[in-house]
Order: sequence, then structure tokens, then C-alpha cells
Amino acid sequence: MRVFVAGASGALGSHLVPQLIDAGHEVIGTHNSPESAQLVEVLGAEPVRLDLLDERAVHTAVLGSRPDAIVHEATALGGVKFGRNLDKATAATLRLRAEGTDALLAAAAEAGVRRFVAQSFAPFLYARQGGPVKTEADPVDQAPLRGTSKAFAAITHLEKVTTDFGGIVLRYGGFYGAANDALIEPVRKRRLPIVGNGGGIFSWLHLDDGAAATVLALEHPGPAIYNIVDDDPAPVREWLPVLAEALGAKPPRHVPAWLARLIAGSAAVEVATQARGSSNAKAKRELGWTLRYPSWRTGFPATYSAIAVADGQAAGQGAGATYARD
Repeated sequence: MRVFVAGASGALGSHLVPQLIDAGHEVIGTHNSPESAQLVEVLGAEPVRLDLLDERAVHTAVLGSRPDAIVHEATALGGVKFGRNLDKATAATLRLRAEGTDALLAAAAEAGVRRFVAQSFAPFLYARQGGPVKTEADPVDQAPLRGTSKAFAAITHLEKVTTDFGGIVLRYGGFYGAANDALIEPVRKRRLPIVGNGGGIFSWLHLDDGAAATVLALEHPGPAIYNIVDDDPAPVREWLPVLAEALGAKPPRHVPAWLARLIAGSAAVEVATQARGSSNAKAKRELGWTLRYPSWRTGFPATYSAIAVADGQAAGQGAGATYARD
């Protein structure tokens, strides 16, 4: 197929494009800077500069590309500084998930494209009650955390309009697998503690596995929603020390919930102590998806050991390691 990938130069998009090409597809990849254009071209796709918030430009790009399928992976999270208010920190991404999705779907409808896959997000989405691991049939949170109501509204909108169109929504887990992963710096500097009992459950996903699931989803009929996560949802108290060790960092600090609430806000504390994980059983069963990294327990060391070694070598030479940013 000719596949139009919105966000081809991003974290997941840059892993997805080569896998689509390996599967025999022809890829048109969107980007928003000259540097990103070079990356898209090196990956093997036809680069198209596009602002997804410009509805007319989206219309022109999609109809001009004549795609058989569209994959929406566009975000604006590179270099974002997260704080107490997730809505404020991710405002640009929320517009891409709402207005950008609408523009792509309108263009798809006019172009006669029926295959549409869109990026959603599993962590923090499900209700923080009941069992520790949720399936796609479980309810999403009806009382979003403070500072996340706009994020939930954008995700809810994306999922509804995509499935109404007959498309597929992929609720990805927390991404890892890139040298500029957002958690690297705070973990190495011991700025990410275990809060309270560290009982919040997280579901992780290596970018290579996320890309592989996306390729399979393109060949599957919709509408559908899938959790795209690894096999091993686990509490913060288990995965955070393993991540620190893989990065060659000191063990994470432990902070009481009351103190973390004063410093980081109530939402951060609730995520760290009450978040629910996600099950990938449906995706494995219906998509025939197998994972290269079934667990973060082996995925973190395999991914970050090279970074830890490089950092140690740079420190030994009197120079700090640097990491590329999107």
C-alpha cells in the first residue's frame, strides 16, 4: 500500500517508516523542519512538509499523495518540560490529537481512504479502581486527574472520531528505546523518586515493538481499539530501580506521598501510587503480534546499556554526554 504517515520523523514514526518499507509498503512521511525532512528521506520515505493544524494544507497533501492508508503518529512532545499541569505542557499535542485528527479524517474521506490508524495512550487512561491491569473493555477514567482534563478530552475525541470512521486506535504504552527518552535525564539525576508505596502500575513499550504492531494494524479491519503494551505491567517500585541500574545511575530516592504532593502536586502522586496497567492480550490474539521485548526487565538493560557505557567513557574523558532532541 501507499501509506501516508503523519509524524514520520517523530519517536514512533522514525521506527515505523523502515518497518513499513520492509513490509513492502511505499511511505509518504510528513515532517515540520528541514532537518526532519532529511531524516524522513534517509529512512526511505517521500518527505512532505505539513502543518496538521492547517486543514487546507492537509487536504492538499493527502489528495496529492493518493494514499491507500493513513497513520496518525504526530505529536509535539520533543523537548517538552512536564510539570504539575499536563494540559499546559502538552497543549500543542492536544491540538494535533483533536484538530489534526479531524483534518486527516476529512481528507481521508474525500480521498476515499478507508484504512486509518491513530495513536492513543494507555498509561493514566483507565479508571484508577478495580483490578491492577485493564483491558480495552474496561472504562476509562471518568474523573481525570487535576490538570489532565483537556488531555482526556483530546484522547476521547480522537478515539471516537477514528472508530466512527471505521479506523483503528492504538493505545500505546510508555515509550522507550530512543537515546533522548524523556525519563533518562531525571532518572540519572535522581529527580524521579519512588513515591509512597510506589504502587502505581505502568505498562511499557519498546518503540520497535510499537512500530511492529502498527504495521500489523494496517492490515486489520476496523473499527477497533488495542492496547499496545508489553507483557509485564508493573508498579513503579519494581521498574524504576531497574531503569536506574540500566542507565548506570544511583538507585531512586524514596519520598513520602505528603511531601511529593507539596512538591509535584496531587496528580503526580496519584499516578505514582494508583495508576493501572494494561493488557495486550487482544492485540496479540487478533493482530498476531509478537514482541521483541516482552518485558522492560530485559528491554531496559538491552536498550540503555550502550548509553550508560558511552556516558561513562565521556565522563572519563572529561566531557559530558549529549543526546539529540526531537
